Amino acid sequence: MNFFKAKTSWSNAEFIPLKLCIATAYILVGAYFHAFFSNYYVPVLLLFVVTLIWSLYLWISKMKKKA
Repeated sequence: MNFFKAKTSWSNAEFIPLKLCIATAYILVGAYFHAFFSNYYVPVLLLFVVTLIWSLYLWISKMKKKA
């Protein structure tokens, strides 16, 4: 069985532990490498904004296809 071809469906409640795990990892990495990332606030913020807009576009277009 190919792991990447398996299809599953998740409810929003089932994503809570995964999101908490990822957020905790981000906090730990940010706390550990604070001095390193302080020089890159603008590029990281720019990357965040671009990926946020991209994700919202994909989400809204997917919602319009289902309706």
